Amino acid sequence: MSRPLEEGPFFHGTVADLKVGELLTAGNRSNYRPEIVMNHIYFTALADGAGLAAEIAAELAGGAVTPRVYVVEPTGAFEDDPNVTDKKFPGNPTRSYRSRHPLLICGEITEWARLTPEQLQTWRERLSGLLSSERGEIIN
Repeated sequence: MSRPLEEGPFFHGTVADLKVGELLTAGNRSNYRPEIVMNHIYFTALADGAGLAAEIAAELAGGAVTPRVYVVEPTGAFEDDPNVTDKKFPGNPTRSYRSRHPLLICGEITEWARLTPEQLQTWRERLSGLLSSERGEIIN
């Protein structure tokens, strides 16, 4: 028997400048592996987790963009994100999900735990290592 997934609120971190009412859809290139077109759109129930994703996306984009966190609503079925669930962490402590269906932008938040310069440097090093190894594989 499967456990029920959460009801939200949900968040999506990105560098895209979006408006309330717009839809985030699958079919875009991965922030982490641009050679991969993603079959899902990813989101989390943790605002700080979405903030981390937004800051990493900004870092990978060259830092000349603004990290943004949107409050989103799934428009269809979703599942635990297998890229972090069980593969890397038992259960779903990151409360991360993915869907083939669009996410509706319901609002934007500006408050989340920001990375310090030291934490950002640690993430740069981690990402460099992940992207150059098989550990950075994306389950698409």
